Order: sequence, then structure tokens, then C-alpha cells
Amino acid sequence: MEFRYLGNSGLKVSELVYGNWLTHASQVDNDIAIACVSAALDVGITSFDTADTYANTGAEKVLGKALKGQRRESLEIFTKVYWPTGPKGPNDGGLSRKHILESIDGSLRRLKTGYVDLYQAHRYDVETPLEETMQAFADVVRQGKALYIGVSEWNARQLRAGHALAKELGIQLISNQPQYSMLWRVIEAEVVPASEDLGISQIVWSPVAQGALSGKYLPGAPLPAGTRATDKKGGENIIRHFLTDDVLTAVQNLKPVADEAGLDLAQLAIAWVLANPNVSAAIIGASRPEQVVSNAKASGVALSPEILAKVDAVIGGLAERNPARTVSPEARPA
Repeated sequence: MEFRYLGNSGLKVSELVYGNWLTHASQVDNDIAIACVSAALDVGITSFDTADTYANTGAEKVLGKALKGQRRESLEIFTKVYWPTGPKGPNDGGLSRKHILESIDGSLRRLKTGYVDLYQAHRYDVETPLEETMQAFADVVRQGKALYIGVSEWNARQLRAGHALAKELGIQLISNQPQYSMLWRVIEAEVVPASEDLGISQIVWSPVAQGALSGKYLPGAPLPAGTRATDKKGGENIIRHFLTDDVLTAVQNLKPVADEAGLDLAQLAIAWVLANPNVSAAIIGASRPEQVVSNAKASGVALSPEILAKVDAVIGGLAERNPARTVSPEARPA
């Protein structure tokens, strides 16, 4: 496992981050979830990403249990705040001071830790003054409950405003967590250049496009049973827009490119996002320990310019590149 600095900080994270969105306390049994975390630790992953909203706080509890007994100083634990949790009352979501300060305490209890390494704004809250949000994050840092601050799916303008306030308050906003893959490149035009200027790096989610880039889905064929595309708990809604025949045909056409690189399709997809110098880490999820072991082989892979060019030639105009697709909800979710 290779490691990279996160933003303009001294914090190193593993190139692959184990994430438990849609899996822990939801799609997989707890014993399998714990086995996946164990596999992540075995392959050298030290960074773990979760959020209070995943399985309505259940995912944090499972991760806390799975990491019990590990040396805390050897781990980097990330969580997030924004989406509603609990009974979803009027103050159970968003980035108000009240919700942030209450949520960090709940996350720490569930994760069984005294602090998180990275506390992230899961979206931009259009209903709370940014000054209030950043002051609350600064207080969380000063209280020792988080070491660094990050955000998720903020656009370039929001990143610049948040970074400026963080600097005034004497805290470090060092990361953004956007969706990014061969098929979803909306951060490249505006978010990445702004982040490079600000000393912010990306921790990207869905590098395999929810599994669409793994090659398991074939054009014109029935969806395989037991996959995310058939998951009625939410997985099928996330992946559906990738499962068109033209996309799936292109994925199959990537097989010779992956073979040339000595990788399988999922490993190629992960190595591809890591080839972007503004990306510090790629989040991988898993429903089986073997998936973790296989995906870990993408760490440390340096794709040649020729391989990257061939990927672009195959994907062509199928990738979404519109920077306007980086958007937060127009109102605080209820």
C-alpha cells in the first residue's frame, strides 16, 4: 500500500480508503463487514471513511466495532456531517452550529474514538451562513475532536469561500470528497484547478462507477443477481444511469487496455483516478473481503501515458464532464 499527503498538510493517508456507504449495517451482515475491514487492514489500508447518515448512524457503529483493538495512532478515520439522522427533526440535518457540535459527539461515541482525523461537510448547506459553519468546525478542531476539516461535493466557488474562512480561523481545510471516475469527470474543469490553487486534494468516491467499470454488467444481458444494480435498498438507483448499452460496450472494450496494463477492469479504474495528481486517495467499498484484496492491487500502479490515452479513446464522449453537475441540494433536506 502506498501513501500520499492529504492536501497541503503533513497528514498521510493510504491511497485506498475503505468506505462503508451502502454496505455496513445495510447490504451486508455485520460479520462480513468486519471481515472486510480486517482484509483492508491486512493489505495495508489505514484510512477509513464513513458518515453519520450511512444506515442512519448504523455504519459508524459497525466501523467502530470493526476497528476495536487497533492502535488508534496508526489509523486515519474520516466521518461526515450534513444529511439528516435520527428522527430527522428540523435541526437533525444541515451545517448549523447546533447540528455540527451535536453530530461530532455522536460520531465519536459510535466510532469509539476520542477524535477523528478528518471531519467533512457532506454537502454545502445553502440555509446556514458559511461563517457559522466554519466557526463550528473551528471549534470542533480546537476541542481536539477533529484534526483536519474536509468537504464533499463542493463546487469551486464554495471551496474558495470555505478555504478563505478556514484560513482566517486558523484551521486547515485540506480535502474534498467528490464522485470521480472514467465516466464521471465533472471535477476536472473547475474543482481540480481551484483545489490545486488552495492546497486541497481529492478523496474520490465511486472510482469504479458503482461497479459499472468492473465488467460484471454486459450490454443487452440481464443484471446479475446479488449485485448493486439489483439492490432494492438504494444501490440500483445510484448505478442505473451508468448501465446503458453504449457505456457497457465501452467497458468491455477496455478489457484489452486493462490486460496490457496487467490489471483487471476494476483495478484499472482505480489506478486511473489515482493517476490524477490532485487525487490523494480513492474510496473502495466491498461486500466481500476478496474484493478488498483484489482492489488493493491498484495501489502503486503507474499507468503509462499510452494507457491513459487508450482509456480516453475508448470512453470518448461517454464521460460526464459538465462542472455544473457538482451541486448541493437547493434546500436543507428534511
